Amino acid sequence: MKTVTISIPDTVDFDDKEALMVIASRLYEKGKLSLGQAAELVGLSKAAFMEILGTYGVSVFNHPASESLIPVV
Repeated sequence: MKTVTISIPDTVDFDDKEALMVIASRLYEKGKLSLGQAAELVGLSKAAFMEILGTYGVSVFNHPASESLIPVV
């Protein structure tokens, strides 16, 4: 696993969890991480990660059905 270190000015109200969520959601949106990988990066279940994605402007509906928790009939 890669380790990335970033410096964010103290004047920015941005905690580690939020930074991870931004990174994970964008990597998921670009198809670089699966739903499970992105959720794991943030330390959330797939269901919790899916619920929060909309807050970051990312849709779960533009991704393969194999990524979904909802069975495809």
